[in-house]
Amino acid sequence: MKSKFLYFISIALILGSIPLGAQSQADPVLVTINGTPILKSEFEYIYNKNNSNNSIDKKTLEEYVDLFINFKLKVEEAKAQGMDTTEAFVRELSGYRAQLTAPYMKDVETEKMLLQEAYDRMQEDVHISHIFLQMSPDAIAVDDTLSTYNKALNVLKRLQKEDFEKVAKELSDDPNVQEKGSSLGWITAFRLPYSVETIIYATPVGGLTAPVRMQSGYHLFKVDDKRKTRGERRAAHIMRFTSREDEQKNVEAKEKIDSLYQRILAGDDFSELARNYSEDRATSVRGGELQWFGTGQMVPEFEDATFALKNPGDVSNPIRSAYGWHIIKLMEKRGLLPLSELENQIQRYLKMDERAMMAELNFIEKLKKDYNFKLNRESVDEYVGLLGDKRLNDSVFVQSISGLNKPLFRIADKKYTQKDFTKYLGDNFGSDNFEADVIIEDKINAFIKLELLAYEDNLLEGKYPDFKFLMNEYHDGILLFEISNNEVWEKSSKDTEGLARFFEQNKSKYTWDKPHYKGEVVYCKDKNTLKEAQKILKKAPKDSLVNYLRAALNDSIEYVKVEKALFVQGDNPHIDAKAFKSKEKPAVDENYPFVFVTGKMLKYTPESYTDVKGLVVSDYQEYLETEWLKHLREKYSFTVDEKVLKTVKKN
Repeated sequence: MKSKFLYFISIALILGSIPLGAQSQADPVLVTINGTPILKSEFEYIYNKNNSNNSIDKKTLEEYVDLFINFKLKVEEAKAQGMDTTEAFVRELSGYRAQLTAPYMKDVETEKMLLQEAYDRMQEDVHISHIFLQMSPDAIAVDDTLSTYNKALNVLKRLQKEDFEKVAKELSDDPNVQEKGSSLGWITAFRLPYSVETIIYATPVGGLTAPVRMQSGYHLFKVDDKRKTRGERRAAHIMRFTSREDEQKNVEAKEKIDSLYQRILAGDDFSELARNYSEDRATSVRGGELQWFGTGQMVPEFEDATFALKNPGDVSNPIRSAYGWHIIKLMEKRGLLPLSELENQIQRYLKMDERAMMAELNFIEKLKKDYNFKLNRESVDEYVGLLGDKRLNDSVFVQSISGLNKPLFRIADKKYTQKDFTKYLGDNFGSDNFEADVIIEDKINAFIKLELLAYEDNLLEGKYPDFKFLMNEYHDGILLFEISNNEVWEKSSKDTEGLARFFEQNKSKYTWDKPHYKGEVVYCKDKNTLKEAQKILKKAPKDSLVNYLRAALNDSIEYVKVEKALFVQGDNPHIDAKAFKSKEKPAVDENYPFVFVTGKMLKYTPESYTDVKGLVVSDYQEYLETEWLKHLREKYSFTVDEKVLKTVKKN
């Protein structure tokens, strides 16, 4: 059977393209198939796509018109058989559509801006320190966080006059501040939440940020220094773990790492030592080798020691990190890769970052503007008043909103009412918030987003011709695959009578240029097996001989082996000796020393279509295809407007 995806041409190229603007020029009918008009733009799209500069088998315009008509006739037949209404077809096409809409349902300009911004920031490292002021775990309402915020403002005032490190050790709730100080080390893009990263990159060296709210409290950041990125390094290491609780283990780890270092200095192979003695099992199997890493991806001690190594092959002294002792070997070094090489990686980071939400929000705002979105705030506030301190699935609240039906919002000319929103709440009543205004605001925004995206989705074919053509390709491609499979591919492989008849009618096409021996070579373990096999040969049907021999003679031990094929001289020494009268004596397999040959010489003509099945099936498919197209061209009417055809543009 053929692959369905052979009919989905160059999909990846289209997925990566930027949507085109709406079509503006007149689009006349070029071809009519069974009364169905096909516009010039669709033909141009498919013709130029399949006859690009990269195309190996380019077709002339006239040739392609003929192929296009054949293609559309098959699709018409598939629709006549109801294939476009089956549940399987609808589900498959919907699945493809969900994938194809992605490039059209986002703010391309915002994504480009965020991509470039991230790459620009990756070119600069920032060294920061912080003071952390923790909020109470149950701080939820604004009033609960106000005291922590005011405390942060007071700390900020002190920092205008006092030493940052001194204030941090006095007031910071960071558990590491007393031992390690306020420093967070060097960071680059994607090491902190985007909103925090943006504030830090906008702050000059020596500058302080305003209090920054994060999940568990407020942070005050100081930018200590900035530098050009140091690039990336690839290293290998040998590691021995240490323990806070077991000082004896720490002593043993230090002694072991020192002895390994001396062995390296003496010339022992670093990779072998890592495999045998490193306690980092994730890397020891690879000789200690790590992936490429840059700023902020390793603990500071390890990162600094690696970047201090100047040349590939250099090895560090034993250094200690929070996890244990390391000996580091520099494998490779490189600067920041160009954007073209990092783009896919940055795109993955963007999708996992709050930047993704930013791009989405910008797209939603664009849709609101495009479709003249209007919200009735009073209708929303009515839900807030009715919810109060209740949950969304509270029966009292559910009952109180069941009769609401005032206008809620409008997208272009489509109006939504409170009744629509009430239904949405019934299906989406879960919430992590506790205040009525926050809960309702979250839900109404989610509902608006859902409906705006659905509205835009419904208009894609009309707004973007390339999307419309691509969806047509998938629609027709699925149908073409199914109808061709039914009428040609599967039929040709299963129609044994048709294959036999076609072979007999075209036997002269399948002659060979050298004789073939059709038969079996039977290898037996002992004389008794040989005798039994020869007895079975006299009784068993010829087409089932192999199965009979194996079933009758083999059990837990394989007493007989059979090689069945169409042999030419030189394929098998036993066939050569028996059928082709070779004088060379075949070598004997000591495990199967008793051998006999059975079969017949066919010389230059196959006995049956099964002897050349691959060729016959291929030719039979071509025959069925030709006959099918003759039938379709008789069954359905079709016309081509020659004047319009002359205006087709070739890329």
